[in-house]
Amino acid sequence: MKSILKFKKTSYQQLVIVGVLLLIMAILSLASPEFLTTVNLINVLRQIVSVVIAGCAVTLLMISGNFDLSIGSTMALAGTMTAIFVTQGIPLPAAILMSVLIGMVIGLINGVFVIMLNVPSIIATLGTMYIMKGIAWVTTGGNSIHLGLGQDYTFLGRGFLGPFPLSILIAIFTFLVFYFIQSRTLLGKYTYAIGANRRTALLSGINVYFYGVILYVLVGLLSAFSGVIMSSRLGVGSASIGVGFEFDVIVAVVLGGTSLNGGEGSVLGTITGALIVGFIANGLNLMGIHSFYQDIVKGIVLVGAVLLDLTLKSKLSKT
Repeated sequence: MKSILKFKKTSYQQLVIVGVLLLIMAILSLASPEFLTTVNLINVLRQIVSVVIAGCAVTLLMISGNFDLSIGSTMALAGTMTAIFVTQGIPLPAAILMSVLIGMVIGLINGVFVIMLNVPSIIATLGTMYIMKGIAWVTTGGNSIHLGLGQDYTFLGRGFLGPFPLSILIAIFTFLVFYFIQSRTLLGKYTYAIGANRRTALLSGINVYFYGVILYVLVGLLSAFSGVIMSSRLGVGSASIGVGFEFDVIVAVVLGGTSLNGGEGSVLGTITGALIVGFIANGLNLMGIHSFYQDIVKGIVLVGAVLLDLTLKSKLSKT
């Protein structure tokens, strides 16, 4: 019976979110004739690439009942370190690999503190967020790095593979990998079990410590890679790249139906949430609305997504 209710809630919520997405697209297309153009839609997809990539890992982490506020700082540090490595003569592929490894180390640190030492995830990752943000600013001296990067530096974020933007193809590939992990692997199965009831999962023989740390490492890895792509797209290494990024990801994940209490969610829903966030920001830009007001809208959307989750949960629990 519980599985039926969970299916009903998840399906109904996904339908509602898709309906909201279509409604937003309809409104914005009427508000701005430029919105539904091919150039603009591709631009929106490019802008949400980093949210989608990091969001896939964050979705699994939140399904397990944990949280990470350091993804924006990890993104900023990885982007700046990639630029620094390249300017020091390190080949671009090696620079990217080293930056991604830094992200994995950050994820491992978060995992040890939260999973192994039982530090509340919000507190642990908030501390990591400030530490990594500070390191990024200190490393760059507060300056942007754009000289000596070379022409190949922007290929990952701006290049094309045939007629398709490479960054969008990478985001699609990441989604497919994590959809497979979520639906077809033990990691995905155990993630839901841990989020639904950690103690029961532990008593069932699931190594909640190992899988919990793995999820944090994955978040660190993809957050860092998102920072590399963003740095490549902008053609600059800057500690300000990841400002507010964690909230864009969290809004997309929660809006996509992932429960803040754990045990529920999907990477497919996160894609829908990312599109909503991207289209809203793009539509407000096209209408000339200042970015300050966009932050207000993001906050309203996040609160609305949480209220939707609570409303559906309450409604279906009574059926």
